[in-house]
Amino acid sequence: MSVSVAPIHKKKSWKRKSARLERENEGAGPSQGEEEEEEELVNETETTRSLSLSELRDMQKDFSRRPGEHIVTWLLRCWDSGASSLELEGKEAKQLGSLSREGGIDKAIGKGEPARSLWRRLLSAIRERYPFKEDVVYRPGKWTTMERGIQYLRELAVLEVIYGDLDDVWSPTDPDEVQCTRPMWWKLVRNAPPSCANSLAILTWKDGDGPTVNEAASNLREYEESISSSLVSAVEKLSRKVQRLEEDMSYSPPIRTSVSAIRSQRSSAQERGYRGYTPWGTLWFYLRDQGEDMRKWDGKTNLNPRGAGT
Repeated sequence: MSVSVAPIHKKKSWKRKSARLERENEGAGPSQGEEEEEEELVNETETTRSLSLSELRDMQKDFSRRPGEHIVTWLLRCWDSGASSLELEGKEAKQLGSLSREGGIDKAIGKGEPARSLWRRLLSAIRERYPFKEDVVYRPGKWTTMERGIQYLRELAVLEVIYGDLDDVWSPTDPDEVQCTRPMWWKLVRNAPPSCANSLAILTWKDGDGPTVNEAASNLREYEESISSSLVSAVEKLSRKVQRLEEDMSYSPPIRTSVSAIRSQRSSAQERGYRGYTPWGTLWFYLRDQGEDMRKWDGKTNLNPRGAGT
């Protein structure tokens, strides 16, 4: 179940503006050695320059935890916003203010003066505040769309990153590169919609050979596309059947209604019955059959069913 694909989620990349130094002496030009020394000094200054107020505001906007936002959801959003590409010293991290809305976490984020990525500072701060994985209660509930299911899987991967070996340079800190373990997959399946839970449950892999979260997400998207294609195919087949049925019905000969048939039979019977009477008698029976009240004609005419009058 492993497919190599490009990362699904692209994260931002933070870059500091260049901070150039002016030479103190504007006199004679520096020698080649002085130029090289100055260039090294400029490069070093570019990586240690303090953040501007506008940069601080932008970072606070991107990396601050929202009201009611769960810790792992917040961390994943920070990753997608480029927290791993932003190197900060301790004093700079403190300038960002309250990012997590928890004093203990915010204090831990600013610990340590050497420059480290904001992402590693966040991970270490959460680990210090909540030493055990069980301390971070995460029950997101059922997911209803595949996109939300993939988000849920990535959030589970964030937990694995927090409680992995943060000091090991080979241990992945990218949630999308974390191995999708069986417990992670079964949590995803248990919270899946009933319509696809059974199908996802049979997608397994050998121990120690599981896909990365990114690869599992790619497979989930392929599964969703196959389901959509099957549904579209079924709808198209049904539509063609209905169209053929409508065409067959349009070529059928018109069916005479039962009312018309009864009226035709009745008219024929009446015509045969009228033949034994005089014209006046025929008129009398015709008017009666049409619903005329023949009693009002009494004494006004010589209508006679048997033809006695003229």
